[in-house]
Parts: sequence; structure tokens; C-alpha cells
Amino acid sequence: MKLPARVDLRADTAWVIFQVLEQGKSSREVLALAQARHSKQDSAWLQEMAMGVFRHLPQLQLWLRELLNQPLKGSKKILEHLILLGFYQQAYSRVSDHAAVSATVNAAELLGGKGLKGLINAVLRNFQRKQLAQQLSEDPIIRSGLPKWLYKRIASAYPEQLDSILAGMNQPAPIWLRVNQQQCTKQAYCAALAAANIRFSESQSHPDAVILIDRAPITSLPGYDEGWFSVQDGAAQLAAPLLEAQAGERVLDCCAAPGGKTAHILERTPGLNHLIALDSEASRLKRMTENLTRLQLSAELVCADAAAPENWWDGNLFDRILLDAPCSATGVIRRHPDIRWLRKAADIETLETLQYRIFTQLWRTLKPGGTLVYATCSILPNENTRQVSRFLSEHSDASLMPIYQEETPERPGRQILPGEQQMDGFYYARLLKS
Repeated sequence: MKLPARVDLRADTAWVIFQVLEQGKSSREVLALAQARHSKQDSAWLQEMAMGVFRHLPQLQLWLRELLNQPLKGSKKILEHLILLGFYQQAYSRVSDHAAVSATVNAAELLGGKGLKGLINAVLRNFQRKQLAQQLSEDPIIRSGLPKWLYKRIASAYPEQLDSILAGMNQPAPIWLRVNQQQCTKQAYCAALAAANIRFSESQSHPDAVILIDRAPITSLPGYDEGWFSVQDGAAQLAAPLLEAQAGERVLDCCAAPGGKTAHILERTPGLNHLIALDSEASRLKRMTENLTRLQLSAELVCADAAAPENWWDGNLFDRILLDAPCSATGVIRRHPDIRWLRKAADIETLETLQYRIFTQLWRTLKPGGTLVYATCSILPNENTRQVSRFLSEHSDASLMPIYQEETPERPGRQILPGEQQMDGFYYARLLKS
């Protein structure tokens, strides 16, 4: 379905919401198309509104079912998403009620709903009249903003931390920067931010990181064109230190695009013998090339299936492997709210199978005495601790290199939960090949 012929902020926002929820498109893909039609200010509004709808979708749908007698079907389905946007503006945003109703109703005509403008107006007016914005559901699943299957899995895995996890998932993510120590010291970069009147904080646990307090366009930050920094969450910045690559070593970064961890490895260890960055998507590797070029770094980029080394591996064993495994991305939902609706319960088993196949295939490319770091941006145990425990039990030449003292083969690795020390949800385990 094409964007509305005439440019309209609310019509375009509803189109983005529809594409994600009904067509299964990534918000990153469709947002870029819609935002290209608008000013920077309007683009930011469009993104804020769409992401807000994804975060509060169960509550918005509950109100929709109460106020809309019959669901809209076929080509008119997109108008339900326009109504959801109207609800969100009234309940969760700073948009005035008058603008939320009038401008949303006017957008209906651009989405093929000229004859339904009266219905949409009535629904949004009833929302105001009944003061539904003050009547939030007491159902914990609806309040969580998650699909039922995901809520239940998280509640089962983390009963004591459930409230803090949900709070972390529904908070906007801070912007972490990683200073490229090959181009600029952290001290110098902090001075550059201060000179530009951009407020920030320093992380005590991340030697290369700063966290922005003032949000600003990334490309306008000091040193962007010179490659002084990358945008990378604090949890992802732990990968390179855990891998501990050394000068002269041969390293594989698997499922590497868009290249943040690859770049960090290169920045920390400029004397590497060879680094191969592997990914199965050519478009993502193109973006990775652009990122590495800006940072003035280089690696061998290979487009191939990690689970089939016979198609890309030259037989030379690696000293260290970083496996950033394909996963549910449930740890980064705060950053990408559409994930909660794009991911389905059935996807998890498929991902588990793929993760383990890649894990076992890469293990044979690792030197005896070599290190493999297994990582995901998931918080689901099936993708994390259970995968590593199974691997340890089935591979006698694999042993755990603990990240912290309390680790055991039955409960291996470090699980970071969303919001912990301002980080995304992430998992790491480190294995030694005997």
C-alpha cells in the first residue's frame, strides 16, 4: 500500500502504524518513507506518535472495542489505526483535544475514508465525553503494553523483577555514545560536547562511553564526520571488552551488521592480524561499510550464512569469535516498540533452533584455547542461559569462562535487564575451547 497521495502528518502516521501492525513491516523501514515527506519537527512528531501507539496498543484497542460497534474491514481497516492515533493524542500526548479530533478526522479523507468522517468524529468525541483517558484498565497485561504471550513468558522467568522490567521496556531509551579512541580521547570528546552546550553524563562502568542528556540530531554532534564517536547502547559496548581480542589474533564477528561491535573491537585492538565481519544481509553490510569508513576503520566483510561455514570459511581457525546471535530482540523493545507486535510466540522456537545451529557450526572454526562470546539482545532464558547450558552439556571441549563469580554451567552468563544501569536488555556468556 502506497503512502497517501497528499502529504498529511496524521494520515502518514496512521499509514506507518497500519504497515507495522497489519502488514508486518519494520517501523524503521516505513518510518523512513513517511518522514522523508516532512520537516524535521514534524518527522519527530510522527515518530513519537507512532511509537507511542505501539507502546500503549492494548489499552488503545480496548477503548476502540468499546466505542466502535463493528470493526472496519478491507481497505477501511487503516481508519481504525487513525482512530488509535486520535486516542493516543488525547490520552498520552500534549496535543490539544480540539486538534487531536479535527485534524485526525480531516486525515480520514486522504486514507479513503471520506464517507466515514462522521463516524470517526463521533468515536473521538465520545472518547472525550466519556473521559476514557482517565479510565485505564487494571488488567496487568493490558497495562504492560505487551502481547499476552510475551507478558506471560517474562512474568514466568522474572517474577520478582517483572515490574522493573516492564518499566524499563516502556521508558524511552537514552542515547549512549562510544568514543572512538583511535580518533579522539574521551576527555577531549567530553570537552567538545561541553563547548557545544550539549549536556551529558559519563558512565563509570564504561570507559569509552558518554550518555547524552540533551537530545540532538546525531549528525550534528561534534566530530560526527571525523569519526570521533558511534551511537551504541551501554549493553552492546560490553561485547568487545568481554571478547578481549589481542594484537596478532584472528577474530570473527558473526551476525555483525550494522557493525558497532566490530568497530569497537578494532578501536580497542588496532594490532589485530585479521578480523572477518560476517552477516547474511548485503544491505546491512553496505551500511556497515559506511559506518566503518566514517570511523576510519577496516575489516573483511563477508556476506554469507553463518550456519554454513563450508561456504565462506577458508579453514584457518579463529582465536576469538563473537557470536551476536539472531534473536527475539526482546531486550531492546524500549528502543524499538514495534518489536512487541512484529514478533510472534512461534518465532521463538525457530530462533532457538537457528541460534544453536550457528553456535555449533562456529565452534568448529575456533582454535583449541580460543574464546567464544555468545550474545543476544534478548531477555528470554530459552535464547540465553538454556542455550549455553545445553551447549556446555553437549560439548566436552567447552567450558565456561565466568563473567562474574556466581556463574555455573546450569546458570551461565550475565543477563542484563532493560533499564539496568540505563542499558538495554542483553545477554552474554563466554566459553573456552579446551
